[in-house]
Amino acid sequence: MPVKTKKLKERYASITAPGPFSPEEAFTILKKACTDVPMKFDETVEAVIRLGIDPRKPDQNVRGTFSLPHGTGKTPSVIVFALGDKAEEAKAGGADEVGGDDLAERIKGGWTGFDVAVATPDMMKVVGPLGKILGPRGLMPNPKTGTVTFDVKTTVEDFKKGKVEYRNDQFGNVAIPVGRISFEVEKLLENYLEFYRTLLRVKPAASKGLYMRSASVSATQGPGIRVNLSAATK
Repeated sequence: MPVKTKKLKERYASITAPGPFSPEEAFTILKKACTDVPMKFDETVEAVIRLGIDPRKPDQNVRGTFSLPHGTGKTPSVIVFALGDKAEEAKAGGADEVGGDDLAERIKGGWTGFDVAVATPDMMKVVGPLGKILGPRGLMPNPKTGTVTFDVKTTVEDFKKGKVEYRNDQFGNVAIPVGRISFEVEKLLENYLEFYRTLLRVKPAASKGLYMRSASVSATQGPGIRVNLSAATK
């Protein structure tokens, strides 16, 4: 069981009501708790929504990408598997690394110092064998997330500007970064609501009963704040 640090205990102690709170109230409380007892870095703010899906059934899993209105506060490192003209397009889009077999060999050697991997369809024969390395880390290019595409320039630019990938875990939870603790509450809220609306849009037809079960927001070394999903609907 994780041990709470002195600062984390102080942050928890500052939250006197159990919640759940409206999304705006939750971010306000989280920001105050974290700024009153600051860390030495700009913490990531994460949002988690637990869905009423059965993750064991492929037709109930959710996965995709969408753009946060205000980005995540971090410019991700993006690599692209492409050759020729497409490699040049990827570089023009701002890709951090571009290559083919050479890039694959680096990854086989243990290098995973990137946040997003993109590949042109013809390069999947090179990327496919990397599935055991990239898959568990959520880095495997996939058509469902738009990371297998010939439009590499636009794809790289979108991820650099704040496009994020989401997917449920084995318990039905979907978690994404929605900004930094230094963000204004309004920006965190707008990012969160875009996340909420995205999950509503992709609700699996096979999912029955209550779709959104619970939600919370937290900071890297901050308390988890429960969110009232009905308030998000309003």
